[in-house]
This record gives sequence, structure tokens and C-alpha cells, in this order.
Amino acid sequence: MNPSAPLPPGVNGALELVPTAAGSVAFYAAHPDATNGPDSRNNPAPAPVLFVHSINAAGSAAEIAPLFDHYRRSRSVYALDLPGFGLSERSDRKYLPRLMTDAILACLERISARHGGVAVHLVALSLSSEFAARAQLEHPHLVRTLALISPTGFSGKPRRYGPPGATLGQPWLYALLGNPIWRDAVFRGLTRPSVIRYFLQRTWGSKKIDEALWRYDTLTTRQNGALYAPLFFLSAFLFSRDINALYEALQCPVWVSMATRGDFTNYEGRYTVEGRGNWQFHCVDGGALPFFEDLDGFVARLDPFLASS
Repeated sequence: MNPSAPLPPGVNGALELVPTAAGSVAFYAAHPDATNGPDSRNNPAPAPVLFVHSINAAGSAAEIAPLFDHYRRSRSVYALDLPGFGLSERSDRKYLPRLMTDAILACLERISARHGGVAVHLVALSLSSEFAARAQLEHPHLVRTLALISPTGFSGKPRRYGPPGATLGQPWLYALLGNPIWRDAVFRGLTRPSVIRYFLQRTWGSKKIDEALWRYDTLTTRQNGALYAPLFFLSAFLFSRDINALYEALQCPVWVSMATRGDFTNYEGRYTVEGRGNWQFHCVDGGALPFFEDLDGFVARLDPFLASS
């Protein structure tokens, strides 16, 4: 697939291409201006934040741009393009939760080392919440808190307590979608500009989507290798069969934003953790990415959580 145009960075930050066990990962960083940031003489710098975008056919760090731009005024912020997305490596390989978790851990280790070994606030969107939870449990010293925005794993479907590391992957479906004879045509059909708009409207629960994100999504799906990771996503290989066991094992503070509109409003399964002291659930008016709609209202809910941990 020939790209229609070079892909710019997904957020307004310093870009590095970091070699990791998950391949080359696009890693973005930004820091507060010394004149506007915290006074280090009297107050320690707030802990850094790593933002992780969601998984879909057009995922990228552009999905967290409003939060990245907001928090860079007061603390060091970081973001990544997960393997197979954005400016990260998009090679033809298996895209599984292990690969995504390894990429997140590599970035967490890099951030912690840059800030004297501190633990990092980890903010993840949708399906990436599952990778974030796994990363925290595997290396709890790296993750101070988890903020999960419209996370998967809490719908009214049966809970997932499968074997550790197992996925919901459907090999037959991947074999069908990934057939070299038609996989390019299938992906082009799924990522037509009108189809991307349709799915963003379902995410928003409204026809009033963010047009800049739609344009970026359209461009990122036209890059070389853009189809490989989404085919594993569509075949359910990026969903963890053990996610509810992971969520229930978390001991760090966890903050959850639940959408009130769109396709991500079912959180009936939260009863397994809702009563625990380290979990907070908040209904946030809007779609699955509510900070695009009301940034001030969203951060007014998230700020106290970040400040208290």
C-alpha cells in the first residue's frame, strides 16, 4: 500500500524512535516551560505521565493530543505510537498483548530513568487499558497510578479469567481477513474516509466529531504496513482472555472514565472491583474520548486523582 503523504507526528512533542524488544517505537516527550512549571525550589516536580492511545484500524498518539497539550504546561508528559501504528514499526509480524505491553514497559523504563527512578502515571484508552494493567502488574515499581479511559473488559459479557497471557484470538478469522489475495482490499474498504468518519461518530455517540483527528486517521491508515496490526485487532488477538484476573489483581490506585454516549457505555462488569478502595469509577458525559468534547470538565475530574497519588 503506497502512502498518500508522509505522516506527521501525532502530538506536538519531541520525537524519538526508540529501539525496544517490540521493535522501533515512536516516543514523544514534552516538558513544562521553566517560567510556567512548578517551582522546584519549594515543591517537587509532579510525577510524569505516559499516555497510550487506543487500538483500532486508525489508532495513534493523535488520539490523546488534547491531554498531552494540556498537561505539558504543568508536568513532563510522554506518549507513544504502539507497535503497528503511527510512526512506530509496522512490520508484518504477530501483534499480541505481549508486544504492546513490552512497548509500554520500554517507554516506562525510559521515563523513570530520566526522572530519577520515579514511578509514572499511566493513562490508557480503551483496549490499551488491558496492556497498561498487565504492565503495572509485571513491573509495579514503574507505574504509580492507572487512569483508564473507556476501558475494555467491563461489559456485561462473561468475565475473562482465562489462562495467563491467552487471548480471544480467532485463527480462522485472521486466516480469512489476512489472506494475501484480498487483505489489502479489505483494509482499504474498512479505512475509507467515510468509514473512518462512521466509526468516529460511533465512538463519539454524535456526528460532531473532531475533524483534525479524522484527517489524521485517514492519513495514518494510508501508510506502508498500516494493515498488519489492525488485522490482529479485528481477529481479537489483542484482547486478553485473562483481563478480569489482571484487573482484580491491581493494587495501585485506578481511575476509570465511563462514557455516557456511543459504543463504549456498558460497564456492568465493574462490580468485581468497584467496591475496592483503590478503584474509582466516574461517569463522564460524552463519548469514549470525552476530553475532545470538554477538556476542562474532563481534567477537573482527573486532576485530583493525579495530585493525590
